[in-house]
Amino acid sequence: MRIVLVGPPGAGKGTQATRLAETLHIPHISTGDLFRANISQQTELGKLAKSYMDAGNLVPDEVTIAMAKDRMEQPDAEGGFLLDGFPRNVSQAEALDELLETEDMKLDAVLDLEAPEDEVVKRIAGRRVCRNDSAHVFHVTYTPPKKEGVCDVCGGELYQRDDDSEETVRKRLEVYHTQTEPIIDYYKSQGLVATIAATGPVDEVTRRALEALKRDQ
Repeated sequence: MRIVLVGPPGAGKGTQATRLAETLHIPHISTGDLFRANISQQTELGKLAKSYMDAGNLVPDEVTIAMAKDRMEQPDAEGGFLLDGFPRNVSQAEALDELLETEDMKLDAVLDLEAPEDEVVKRIAGRRVCRNDSAHVFHVTYTPPKKEGVCDVCGGELYQRDDDSEETVRKRLEVYHTQTEPIIDYYKSQGLVATIAATGPVDEVTRRALEALKRDQ
């Protein structure tokens, strides 16, 4: 299956992408991972992307598209893939369609994870990360540490990242609404969109997504 996963920041895309990709036995292709891999491996695309990022500029669509194309052509993606964070706007969606068409392929589904805006803000703004290890993540409401401000795992200090502040989260949501949300209508016109409620237990959200994929087959 070839799937695109969309949804606002805080909807749980990363978690669901990993779970769905494992269940469906297809690679999870995330733009964040693509950028990190290309930059760390010092590929030509990675060097180009880094030059824009170092200058404080957005990486142009054509560079992101070229990275995605390169990854989708890897042997493990022959049987399908799950795209997370790409396409990010309508022009990228159109470019993806053109790319798939040249390979005589098409998307099977676009999963739209929906969560109320206040819930999204609460999820992200309540997140606290360990200074010693960023993999140790807590939440002031949902998964609070045993001792306030202290990591249960290693005793490190817990802090709120700058991009997790409520003000920053609301700005990120504005960007999502203006830039990324229009791709949902773009894909709806192709009959590809399945809307998934991203609230409730993680297992339940995964079940809803898998059920929607079965209906679309």
